[in-house]
Amino acid sequence: MRGLTRAGKRASEMALNAGGGAINWFPGHMAAASRAIRDRLKLADLVIEVRDSRIPLSSANEDLQPVLSAKKRILALNKKDLANPNIMNMWLDHFQSCKQDCISINAHSSNSINQLLGLVELKLREAILKEPTLLVMVVGVPNVGKSALINAIHRIAISRFPVNDKIKRATVGPLPGVTQDIAGYKISSQPSIYVLDTPGVLVPSIPDMETGLKLALTGAVKDSVVGEERIAKYLLSLLNIRKTPLHWERLLHRREGFDEEPGNRSVKGSRDSLRRRNRLNNSDAVYVQDLVMEVQRTLCSTTMEFTGNLDEDNELESLIDAQLVALRKVFRIPHKPLDESHGPVSKKLLTLFRSGKLGPFILDDLPGQQ
Repeated sequence: MRGLTRAGKRASEMALNAGGGAINWFPGHMAAASRAIRDRLKLADLVIEVRDSRIPLSSANEDLQPVLSAKKRILALNKKDLANPNIMNMWLDHFQSCKQDCISINAHSSNSINQLLGLVELKLREAILKEPTLLVMVVGVPNVGKSALINAIHRIAISRFPVNDKIKRATVGPLPGVTQDIAGYKISSQPSIYVLDTPGVLVPSIPDMETGLKLALTGAVKDSVVGEERIAKYLLSLLNIRKTPLHWERLLHRREGFDEEPGNRSVKGSRDSLRRRNRLNNSDAVYVQDLVMEVQRTLCSTTMEFTGNLDEDNELESLIDAQLVALRKVFRIPHKPLDESHGPVSKKLLTLFRSGKLGPFILDDLPGQQ
């Protein structure tokens, strides 16, 4: 784990140097939203703090932690389907040892949301006996899945509770910061329980560049703020320093061995046929699976063929540049004369990572193992 911590710091330093320029993390509208959240937190009976499972610490709003820690709180580590499950269990044990209620969820899974609601009801059991109206507040940094969680709670609440009021839905968008205002949603009667959705708010000053790049890599910060190429180089730095492409080699061998077995040749043939018919259809599952394997194979081969010293930053940078050039062919992006930009390659690589196609990851290190 100590090696992973050093890897993250080194990768962030390289990405900063590669991108150049200062980064303004905190748009002006977030200051007003942060003040409004603080005011409403005083009224909340329970807070659900949503974090990204891939960055359980980096996705915390540090400015709000003193206030949140004084409230009844549940940490909901969302997007668990994108996180390494073995390491996720270690994180759950860590929060439990800190006497913090924590649950890993997938906001698009009814089973996950039912488990979360069960925990909410358990935490509010005493308050329900004393108060006719209870307020649950959902907070978190941008793009951790708060609005998707709110909508999922609504769908379940409609089937579980006799709600007469008109049910409103939260706005969900592909970019961080879509929810611009704070609104209340009634999810239950007898007792009346309201859920407040809030805008995603970053801290005015992110403590270090490594945390900032993790937030950018997972989509909490708009790509235009940091730069897609800088984020992609940070991702490749992490993968190379952690030797992830070499782990992919064994996985690729197992997949290819399965395809070569006599009973699976017809399967491989049908996949080849589908691949030829769907080259232009990026939404096709077979095409995406083959594309991911080709990306992994390319990163693996460039790593194995590299003869430099990866402990030297300038040599690691040359490997990353070579990988981005090689990925142009995989993504079928033509190389134009005098074109030194890796923007289109970076965008496609980030899309695969963020959707979990490159595998499950947790980027933060457990406290005490750094």
